Amino acid sequence: MTETPDFLSNEFPRRAPPLTELTLADIPPRVGLFPLSGALLLPGGHLPLMVFEPPYVALLEDALAGRRMIGVIQPLMDPDTDEHPLLYRTGTLGRITEFAENVDGTFTVTLLGISRFRLIRESQTDRGWREGVIDATPFAADLVEEDPLPINRDLLLNGLKTYLDSRDLQASWPLIEDMDDETLLVVLPMLVPFTPVEKQSLLEAMTLDERAGLLLDLLERGMD
Repeated sequence: MTETPDFLSNEFPRRAPPLTELTLADIPPRVGLFPLSGALLLPGGHLPLMVFEPPYVALLEDALAGRRMIGVIQPLMDPDTDEHPLLYRTGTLGRITEFAENVDGTFTVTLLGISRFRLIRESQTDRGWREGVIDATPFAADLVEEDPLPINRDLLLNGLKTYLDSRDLQASWPLIEDMDDETLLVVLPMLVPFTPVEKQSLLEAMTLDERAGLLLDLLERGMD
């Protein structure tokens, strides 16, 4: 009989369960907030970040010492002109899946989108970063794998091509065409250069079907 390796034993519980086992019960009621204007992290998406400002370096260090989760949320005002901008009420909980400390003390990290959340209230910590009381219950479906969603790929990809051409932007079409429908609906909203308000509307779309319709509408409006 083969013994279970010590590193898999329940005697050494993890701070956060494996990604495939995450449930609403694993979502912390409080999370450090990373305000990022124009940044969109959707559940299932990957967001690379360079972290260099002291409060957010501290946030990252604290997150790495805990559940490795950070709340990505957009500010309502321009953070370059407002030191403490108000925040949108909906953000995304990201789990740190890759990180590297650079020689200058900055960090390069990748966040994996876990679930969206509602921001109930927030406060400033003595470490300089903002902490939010959150509720992920309205987005419980983010933690459940959805059935494949039929979308009009030709219409969507043609809309994307026209949108990019109108802005003299390039795309890796073989890579895009190999994506399944659900991946397209995660990757395209994150990568297409929509405005912060448009990205927020894509984040707040409750279902993939609603997101698909809004994405196509934004691409078509962007051609004007």
